Amino acid sequence: MRLDGRVVIVTGAGRSLGRAYALALADAGAAVVVNDVDAQSAAQTVSDITDAGGSAVAVVAAVGTSAAADELAAAALSSFGRLDVLVANAGVLRDRVLWKMSDDDFDAVISTHLRGSFTCGRAAAVAMRERGEGGRIILIGSPAGQFGSFGQTNYAAAKAGLVAMARTWSLELARAGITANAVIPTALSPMTATIPAYTQVYEDFVAGKGIPTEYRRDHALGTPEDVAALIVWLASEHSAAVTGQAIGIGGDRLALYAHPAVLETADRDGGWSAEEIDGVWRDRFAPLAQRSGPPTLD
Repeated sequence: MRLDGRVVIVTGAGRSLGRAYALALADAGAAVVVNDVDAQSAAQTVSDITDAGGSAVAVVAAVGTSAAADELAAAALSSFGRLDVLVANAGVLRDRVLWKMSDDDFDAVISTHLRGSFTCGRAAAVAMRERGEGGRIILIGSPAGQFGSFGQTNYAAAKAGLVAMARTWSLELARAGITANAVIPTALSPMTATIPAYTQVYEDFVAGKGIPTEYRRDHALGTPEDVAALIVWLASEHSAAVTGQAIGIGGDRLALYAHPAVLETADRDGGWSAEEIDGVWRDRFAPLAQRSGPPTLD
């Protein structure tokens, strides 16, 4: 599946998942604007792409501000003459339980994940609409945004917001031929290593050991490269009709997430008292109530 002639921005592309996305997109023929806050990591990704015969440039900047987003779009246009795809991947973690989470902990994660995707998405949409040939916006979500995650108020809120953002953009950008989707990756990474259930699996992975089948299948947990295939497909012409979706991938599993849906309704002439709500909850709603937390950690 080729991306020859396409130009892609990948934020947070210096290591781990973002680096895997950038390398896979370049291998498929795309020119890549590699963004990261770490100059050395960004330069290494660019070097690996160009050494393999691809095209890439680095932009060292922390996403979040409009200035950084505009710099990325300008780099794509000045270096390669166009912008076709944005992969908004950059992120940070500041894990704390609610009563210990500071304003700075919350703001740092929201600024990078949510505001950074917004500003980069806006800059990309402007460039794509001006060219008039469509485009692809790919936002990176997380199971934390789908199910909640203990100690991650900031991260879960940002990731849930990104899915809603992609669905909104799919409506707003449809006439311009620009798709917007969210990818929900589950892969071994430094972020995954912070989850106690996966710490040893990650350490074994870094040491060169394979990932046990039970984790690849039952936990949908694999390598960053396992996720990159979905990014390449969403960046291609083959996914032109796919928009507003949240698609999960990891290990051996590919998944399509449902939009939020009403599970049950009850109607009562004249409205509801607190006592009547209690009764219908117990009789009809309680059996349908959904648990919080990722099902893979049950």
